[in-house]
Amino acid sequence: MSFINGMAVLLVYQLLGSVIVMLLGLNIPGPVLGMIFLFISLLWMRRIPEYLSFTSSNLLSHLSLLFIPAGVGVVTHLQRIGSEWFPIFTTLFIS
Repeated sequence: MSFINGMAVLLVYQLLGSVIVMLLGLNIPGPVLGMIFLFISLLWMRRIPEYLSFTSSNLLSHLSLLFIPAGVGVVTHLQRIGSEWFPIFTTLFIS
């Protein structure tokens, strides 16, 4: 049950960030703003709730699974990446 509680809290903060970005027209991704709100809330509470710690640890242990869609996208567009390597390299180098 604690995983569900932690996931619900994380999703509520993501939703909060997304709604505020949409209402105010900010140029920041909603989930990033939600994480900022979560960080501020955790600083205010001065502790990390057990259910949130449990959920975060489990999500981080499976973080590599989130890179599978990016890897598939790279393989799918390998020819395009090969033809546009210079702009991609320049952007990565500058950033």
